[in-house]
Amino acid sequence: MMKEVTPQEAKTLKDQGALIVDIREPDEFAREHIDGARNIPLSQMDKAARHKAGEIVIYHCKSGMRTQANATKLPADQCEAYILKGGIEGWKAAALDVAADRSKPIEIMRQVQIAAGSLVVLGVLLGFVVHAGFFALSAFVGAGLVFAGASGTCAMAKLLGYMPWNRSVTT
Repeated sequence: MMKEVTPQEAKTLKDQGALIVDIREPDEFAREHIDGARNIPLSQMDKAARHKAGEIVIYHCKSGMRTQANATKLPADQCEAYILKGGIEGWKAAALDVAADRSKPIEIMRQVQIAAGSLVVLGVLLGFVVHAGFFALSAFVGAGLVFAGASGTCAMAKLLGYMPWNRSVTT
């Protein structure tokens, strides 16, 4: 199991030349990341180049949970590998700087949560106020979320990825 390092320890290692690897998806990385971090999404980690012998590598995600859960998938052979405790959220809580670009869209999965939640609320409101048939909208969205969770594919995320504000990030 990889050892965890605190944000302060990671900053010291980074200043000494350690490589910070952000395992989040490109849309998450584009909006906010540790300055100088390299983005190698977990979904592409097996295709990523192995690290140099003796290199110090610090992996992180948003909160640290994704990194911990997938630690066995992270390349740690020939290098000294660590996990950043608390992820980028821990880094920010330690008052360390991040590179942020608020002009980039929020992450696709947050967009899905906003859209799905809005459609469910809309369906319920219209079901009570206009016609009971609108409850089907909420049921349809709920069924889509169950399918997405069971299959690992999300049609709404795919559709949102084609929206103009997401095109430069997802393509």
